[in-house]
Order: sequence, then C-alpha cells, then structure tokens
Amino acid sequence: MIRILLAEDQGMMRSALAVLLGLEDDLEVVAQVSTGDAVRAAARASAPDVALLDIEMPGRSGLDAAAELRAELPSCRVLILTTFGRPGYLRRAMESGASGFLVKDGPVEELAKAIRRVLAGERVVDPALAAATRSDYLNALHDADMRIADRVASLRDQMAQHTRQVADLKQQSDAQAQQLSADKASFLASEQAATQSASAVAQARSGTQASLSQAQGQGRPAAAGAGRPAGRAAAVRVLRLRVARLPRRPLRDPDVHRHVRVGRQTTTR
Repeated sequence: MIRILLAEDQGMMRSALAVLLGLEDDLEVVAQVSTGDAVRAAARASAPDVALLDIEMPGRSGLDAAAELRAELPSCRVLILTTFGRPGYLRRAMESGASGFLVKDGPVEELAKAIRRVLAGERVVDPALAAATRSDYLNALHDADMRIADRVASLRDQMAQHTRQVADLKQQSDAQAQQLSADKASFLASEQAATQSASAVAQARSGTQASLSQAQGQGRPAAAGAGRPAGRAAAVRVLRLRVARLPRRPLRDPDVHRHVRVGRQTTTR
C-alpha cells in the first residue's frame, strides 16, 4: 500500500482528491493538511511514501515544504500538484527536490499513475508543461548562444586590435633600437676621432716644445757674441759725440795740436 500525504489549502479540492485516490487499491491517504507549515510535522507523524503538495498555500509554499521534506525525509517522494503550470515553477520544483510536477486539470487516473512512477524512482512532468519548458529553455539557450557569440566576436575584435597595437609597438621598438644603434656607432666614431685629435695635439705640442728647446739652446750663444760688436760701436759713437762737442780753439803750440790730432786718430782707430 502506498501511503500518501495530501497538502491542499482548498478544503473541497483536498477532500475530493482524498476520495478519488482512496478508490485505488494500492493508494491510501494517511494525512491531510491545509498549510505549508503543517507539512513537516504531518510527514513525521504519518511517514508517507509520497507527499502530494500544492504550491500556493498559507504559511510555507509547497516548494519550501518540498525542500524541507527532501532534507529531513529523503525516502519520501514529492509530487507537486498545482494550477500554476509555469516553467518557472517547474524549474524551482526540480531544484527543491520534487520528483514530479502535474497540473490539476488532468484526469485522476494520470495522477495515480504519476504517484506510482515517482515512488519507483522516475521523474514525472506534465507533457504540455515539459514542452513549454523545453521551448523556453531552447529559446533561453538560443539567446544565451547569441550573447555568447556576440561576446566572442567582441573579444576577437579586441584581440585583433591588441595584436595590431602590439605590432605597432614592436615596430616602434625596432625603430628605436636601430636609432640607438646608429647613435652608438656615431658616438663611438666621434669618440675615436676625438681621441685621434687629442693624440695629434699632444704630438704637435711635444714637437713644438722640442723645437723651442732646441731654438733656445742654439740662440743664446749667438746672441751673446753678437752683442759685443754692437756695444763697441755704441761706445765709439758716444765718444765721438763728446769729442765733437769740445770747443775748437786754435792751439799755439804746434806740438800740442799735433798731439791732439794724433790722439784723435788714435781714438778713431
């Protein structure tokens, strides 16, 4: 016998479901609650095999109650039965640990079969809702693919731009390296030329100093020898001037006059 916990906030719907399910030979409703807060306590007290839960209930929702049963009573299978056949509810029910999701407008026989299937470990989803969910999923997947494709194209454009920038930077770096190499060669050439010029200047200075030393060594004796005749001539000129300035008076004594002339001649000689 399959033990069933029934959670439905509408009393008439809950009673009708209990009666209809009780008509099955292998199904038995062991607990009924009208709020989501009472599901956990009723499940602990009755130990059901399958919990048939509505989504919209006072207190906790059927989705919250399903998560609690999944955590505290993992042997109890959860089947969501609701009038809200929406893909979003289906996704949340599966995330909460529910094994099945059906809408209330289906026949009771399908509900009984679904209870047996979830107890056997299968997952049961309303076919129309599954198709709608699949369509929504495919649409969402398509949109996601389009966003991914756009993002990939954008990344490719950025990579191409970065590649161009890297190529430009490399070209500039190569040009700067060539310029630096040329500047280095020019600097080395200038330094070599300056070294050669300094060497030539040093050699010229050494030669000039040697020439000056040689000239000074040869010029001093010649200058000393040449100075003597010049000194004598100057002395003679001074003496002549002095003699010329002497008063010329006739001498009475011929001997004296002759002596003076002789002296002049001697001096002039």
